[in-house]
Amino acid sequence: MRFMTTPDNTSDAADTADTPVARTGVAAQDWARASADPQYRAAVVDLLGALAYGELAAFERLAEDAKLAPTLADKAELAKMASAEFHHYEKLRDRLTEIGAEPTQAMEPFVAALDGFHRQTAPSDWLEGLVKAYVGDSIASDFYREVAARLDSDTRDLVLAVLDDTGHATFAVEKVRAAIDADPRVGGRLALWARRLMGEALSQSQRVVADRDALSTMLVGGVADGFDLAEVGKMFSRITEAHTKRMAALGLAA
Repeated sequence: MRFMTTPDNTSDAADTADTPVARTGVAAQDWARASADPQYRAAVVDLLGALAYGELAAFERLAEDAKLAPTLADKAELAKMASAEFHHYEKLRDRLTEIGAEPTQAMEPFVAALDGFHRQTAPSDWLEGLVKAYVGDSIASDFYREVAARLDSDTRDLVLAVLDDTGHATFAVEKVRAAIDADPRVGGRLALWARRLMGEALSQSQRVVADRDALSTMLVGGVADGFDLAEVGKMFSRITEAHTKRMAALGLAA
C-alpha cells in the first residue's frame, strides 16, 4: 500500500507524531540504545520491511496509473510522483542494510497482504486511481505516523521522511473536484469507492500487524511504549476523522 500524508488543510490523524512532546521510554532513545532489545529490533525490521514494500508497490502502481492519464501533463505528473516513491523505497532499503537486515527478506512477509489489497482495489479508471492514492493510501500513512511517535528517534525520523507527500494529495483533490464539477453524478460513484477503500485499508493494516508477533507486541504494549486498548480506540477514531476530512476535501460524502 502506498503511504502518503494528507495536505495541510485536512489535518493528519496522527499529529502526535509531529507535535513537540516530552518523549519517554524508547521514543526518547536513539537506535543504538533502543536496538539493544532484540524484540524491538525485530519489530523495527518488520516495520521498515512493510514500508519498503509499500513504497516499491506505490512506484509500480503510479507508473501503471500513468497509462490511464487523460493528458500528457497528467502522465508526466504521475511519473514524477512514481520517481519520488522509488527514492523513498531506496532510503528504506539502505536503512535495512545499514542495520544488518536483508531488505528482500524484510519485505517478503508483507508481499501477499499488500498485493492482495491492490488486487481487491484495482481502480477501473483514472479517477478511481486518484481516489485510491489519496484516500486509501492516506489511511495507512496515518496508521504509521501513529506508530512513528513511539519509535526511537532515528527510526522515527526516517519513517516520517518517507511518509512525506509526493504532491499526489493536492493533484488528486484538484482533478477529482474538477471531474465532479463537470459531472456531479461522478461524485456518488467515487464516494462508494472511497468507502470500500476505507474498509479494505483498515482490514489490510490489521492483517499485517496480526501476522507479525514482533509488530503486534510493539503496538500493544510490550516494547516501544505501545498502545493500550483504550489508546487503540482513540487512534482509529483519529484515523476515521482524518478520512472524513479528506472526503470533504474531495467534495465527497463520507
